[in-house]
Amino acid sequence: MNRDKIAELYKKYDLEKEDIYKHQHYLIITRAGIDKIQAIEGIKIAYEVIKCETNFCVVKATTKDLETFGSAIKGTSFKDGNTNSWYVMEMAEKRAMSRIVLKVCGFYELGVFGEDESEDFKRK
Repeated sequence: MNRDKIAELYKKYDLEKEDIYKHQHYLIITRAGIDKIQAIEGIKIAYEVIKCETNFCVVKATTKDLETFGSAIKGTSFKDGNTNSWYVMEMAEKRAMSRIVLKVCGFYELGVFGEDESEDFKRK
C-alpha cells in the first residue's frame, strides 16, 4: 500500500475521516466518499443489466475508458450468497459503481475498496 499516493488522493477528493476506514488488510471508502469522488471527477456511468432474477443480479458499469461488473446474490449466509438484502439489483448497481469510480481514480490499484463491494466490508 502506497501511503503517499493514498494521502494525495485523500486530499485531492476532499475525503474526511468518516469517508474512509481500515478493515483488516484493506482501506475502505464509504458510499458518501465514493459519491464525493464521482462528483469531483464528473464521472458519467452507463449501466447495463446483464442478468436480473429474484435472488441474483449482475450489472455492468461503463465509463468512456473502463467497464466493470457488480453482482449480488441473496443468501442467508456468506456460504450461499454475498448479500442478505432483498434489493439485489440495487446492491449490484452500487457495487458496480463503487468499483468503476475507484478504478478510474486509481484507488483500486492501491488496494482500496468500496464499502458496498462486500457485506464483509461494512464498518463494525
